[in-house]
Amino acid sequence: MRLDWLELTDFRSYGHLTFRPDAAVNVLVGPNATGKTNLLEAVSYLASLRSFRSAPDEALIASGTDHAIIRGEVSHRDSASLVEIELPVQGRRRVQVNRQRLARSTDLLGHLRLIVFLPDDLDIVKRSPSYRRDFVDGLAVQLWPGSYLDQSDYERALRQRNTLLRQMGRDTDPVTLAVWNERLSAAGGRVMARRARALEALREPLVDVYRGVSGRDDEIGMSYLSAWGGELDASVNESDWVVLLRSALERAERDDQDRRTTTVGLHRDEPTFTITGRPARFLASQGEQRSLVLALRLASHRAVSEAAGLSPLLVLDDVFSELDLDRAAALARALPDSQTFITTARDEEVPLAGRRWSVELGAVS
Repeated sequence: MRLDWLELTDFRSYGHLTFRPDAAVNVLVGPNATGKTNLLEAVSYLASLRSFRSAPDEALIASGTDHAIIRGEVSHRDSASLVEIELPVQGRRRVQVNRQRLARSTDLLGHLRLIVFLPDDLDIVKRSPSYRRDFVDGLAVQLWPGSYLDQSDYERALRQRNTLLRQMGRDTDPVTLAVWNERLSAAGGRVMARRARALEALREPLVDVYRGVSGRDDEIGMSYLSAWGGELDASVNESDWVVLLRSALERAERDDQDRRTTTVGLHRDEPTFTITGRPARFLASQGEQRSLVLALRLASHRAVSEAAGLSPLLVLDDVFSELDLDRAAALARALPDSQTFITTARDEEVPLAGRRWSVELGAVS
């Protein structure tokens, strides 16, 4: 998989840009606040219809303009996809693939796959379980793009069930609550099955990649704590997860009415990573945590490559500046053979051969 070219109009700091990246390694070099991350954000939006900074669409449109346009062509083995996105200040965004308007914007997912490293990725290990749930769900979308709709269905049903409980409490109509139990468990069963398969796909490459980036043979473990579902098992059928979640929701109804919120479900599960049996969140050193995060992203890339039969793009935003010399060299050796985009303020921090691009405000050369 390869991005052949990218065109931006009034996107962030770029009034107009045409960028034809190298098929291998592209290193974007320039001072801070010149637009390096903006360019990678556009590549990410072309793939996922979202900013990896979690910025709203209106924040992506250059000040004083009425719309932004992102265009790019993606090559696969024997085909190419022309992707065009318009983000208006007012109204809905428009998405086309090969000049055809998509019935649903989410149909774009899968045309361009990419794995993104960000400095904030350390949060996956260090912070609350929600960051690890988001990581697993993000991997599931890369593996099976349809997972995005299942996750959206779960979140929508959860919001509706919580609204009902918040408004009605002990007066909640049991028939209405049963409807939302059914919808939440149906979507949750699909999401849970994907989470189990995603973690199973990650397990073997994670151990191997961690050894490469850390230079150590530490045992890397993954567990998944679920008060309602028990042990996460990729062999469990989706229908079984649905039954388990529906039963848990029914048992929790009185407690949920008293608390006016949904107290059980996937949104409370806890994926956990360990190093030599110790919880990485609390007991791993900063260096071990950083090596684990790098390994998680690289192992994700390998898992997606094997599942899709195509190598996703790799994006590393200001990652090398956070590493010591040994870990930077180890990361460089561990990078897969794929089209790669790297940003840095100091060229000497990136120990990789590749095409160097100079980034100045609104221009790349």
